[in-house]
Amino acid sequence: MSDTLVVQLVRHAMVVCLLVAAPLLVTELIVGVTVSVIQAVTQVQEQTLTFVPKLVAVAVVLVLFLPWMLGVLVDYVAGTIRSLPMLSQ
Repeated sequence: MSDTLVVQLVRHAMVVCLLVAAPLLVTELIVGVTVSVIQAVTQVQEQTLTFVPKLVAVAVVLVLFLPWMLGVLVDYVAGTIRSLPMLSQ
């Protein structure tokens, strides 16, 4: 197994990881900034006001994007398993 192949495998794994995590992270970022702006404007500094909306939003996005996320992960794993015979050469 060459160094180039290892780097390519790790790079592809990281891209898949970022692709799968992106919808959840972007949702959490948007909701967190929105709630922080609302808290700054209203001067209400309650910790649960930041946690609960993020939790609900991430749960909704997870339910909506879970089939797509699983599809991406299954394609990655299937492709990696299919390429195993070529890796040993």
